Amino acid sequence: MQIGVDSQRAVDNKRVFVVDCDEVSGLALQFMLADECEAHLLADVESALHKGRDWPPDLLLLGQGNLAKEGIKVLAQLRQQHPTLKIMVVCDSTDDSHVRQALAQGANSTLLRPLTLESVRRKVDAQLGRRTPLGLGIAVMVV
Repeated sequence: MQIGVDSQRAVDNKRVFVVDCDEVSGLALQFMLADECEAHLLADVESALHKGRDWPPDLLLLGQGNLAKEGIKVLAQLRQQHPTLKIMVVCDSTDDSHVRQALAQGANSTLLRPLTLESVRRKVDAQLGRRTPLGLGIAVMVV
């Protein structure tokens, strides 16, 4: 049994592709998601398109470096093959021109570095349509 893993989420078989040319970031994301999703780490969008023919993903985490390297056209290719696919751009800042273009071209959201287990799972759950905790702080005053 894993600590902090919702068993219902672990068995609902949501498939997430992680496409990030930053190997450390990609491996970290795969590790963070492996307990609650079927997480696959892929080197580039072409690999994701090929694997997605037989194993369509529910969510794709696309590294900022891949956008810079492969071009913004990859979003159109992904959308053509998987029209309902949710796409999140993994980035350092939303001020980057590639990230802004991706959001304008239909990427659903961003996932900002530094990556933490809680923030990654919360944002991924939201994109997968899973219920997410609100995390409201409540102060109680005893009189």
